[in-house]
Amino acid sequence: MTSTNTAKNIAEQAAAIATRYLAAWDELDASRRRARIVEVFTPDAVYLDPMARSAGHDGLDAMIGAVQQQFAGLRFRLHGKQDGHNNVVRFSWTLGAEGAEPVAHGTDVVVVADDGRISSVTGFLDALALPA
Repeated sequence: MTSTNTAKNIAEQAAAIATRYLAAWDELDASRRRARIVEVFTPDAVYLDPMARSAGHDGLDAMIGAVQQQFAGLRFRLHGKQDGHNNVVRFSWTLGAEGAEPVAHGTDVVVVADDGRISSVTGFLDALALPA
């Protein structure tokens, strides 16, 4: 993406941006996860939700790895419609085992840099049931 992208272009790309984002969260192989993080996020990307805050590729990698350990065996899935305008994309997600009720769902708002990577994430948890 370039800075000449219109609001319509980001709206058309919202699903792809959200899909790439969740693929980074779901990648279990450490080296492939790191490659996805570099592909999806700017080097100085910032992440903020009610339970976590991190920044940069190292911080994001450590945070995603910790979440994967806490919620082992669970996967993220897009939920509902993804939308966007200007350089902002909003989407909802669920976290759960295949065929089971999700243990969490939320909404993330991401800011997309001129190069198409995410520069910031603000996450909201709509529901969370911590595993035993």
